[in-house]
Amino acid sequence: MPTLNTDRSPVTAVPPASADRAIAHFADRLAFETDCADVRAAMSDGTRDFVLLDVRSPEAFAAGHVPGAVNLPHGRIVARNLTAYPVDTVFVTYCNGPHCNGADRGALRLAELGRPVKKMIGGVTGWLDEGYELTADDPGGDPDPDGAVR
Repeated sequence: MPTLNTDRSPVTAVPPASADRAIAHFADRLAFETDCADVRAAMSDGTRDFVLLDVRSPEAFAAGHVPGAVNLPHGRIVARNLTAYPVDTVFVTYCNGPHCNGADRGALRLAELGRPVKKMIGGVTGWLDEGYELTADDPGGDPDPDGAVR
């Protein structure tokens, strides 16, 4: 007769949350994040109802960015640089990838300004991992020298 293993693995040593808690947790995550595939799909099928904001440096943006993104480094996210966008504009921030917190910094600045925002998880690394290409041809609304978005 086979013996039943009563030891808990590292996976189940802390039991999973109840269904109600799991629903709340994952719904919250989706309210704060989106992924590269969803961003690409929305941008490809014409249902783009957000501004994709590359919060990296202008140099990093020029070297390669997600097609259609606007470059506004997180340190330049101030009310003056957002006046071209209606207050209900949804922004989606991204940076280099999981090893970079620029997207979080940008999202925080937008939220502090009362702007709706999500982060594209994975950033450039995730975009490339999905097999999507970057572009360096699209100016994407680079900030001008005084930091305003064109």
